[in-house]
Amino acid sequence: MTTETAKGKVYQFESSSAADTIRCGHEIARLLKPPKLMIMHGDLGAGKTTLVKGIAEALNAANPDEVTSPTFTLIHEYEGKSAGRPVKLYHLDLYRVDTERQLDTLGLDELIGPDSIILIEWGDKFPWVNKRSQGEIMMCTAGGDKRKITVTLKD
Repeated sequence: MTTETAKGKVYQFESSSAADTIRCGHEIARLLKPPKLMIMHGDLGAGKTTLVKGIAEALNAANPDEVTSPTFTLIHEYEGKSAGRPVKLYHLDLYRVDTERQLDTLGLDELIGPDSIILIEWGDKFPWVNKRSQGEIMMCTAGGDKRKITVTLKD
């Protein structure tokens, strides 16, 4: 379902399994035209990395089993294609980053380019990320394996 709000276009998806979440990632990948920087929201275990598995697979950037959480490495980079053009998919997890100074050492400015899609978990902790964000992906558990996924793209 798609709606328009003051924040932008809102797309809603539902998932009832990990395979479903990967399928939702395929659909979301079609919405993410480079350059794009998105903040990902969701509790630990909500399925954010599983969703990235689907996005990466849809972009021919990685097989789902090759996509892992960047909790300790902070950044994972994948190269693929979007609409036949090269794309760099970056998946970041800022859970363990505490200060803007630590954020600066990651070199996020260098990641932002005309061919990049950047998905940042826990990015809302930092004004730098919030200012550059072009939307957000919210994942909520809805009991058991069910997930509600809301994608908001700013105009």
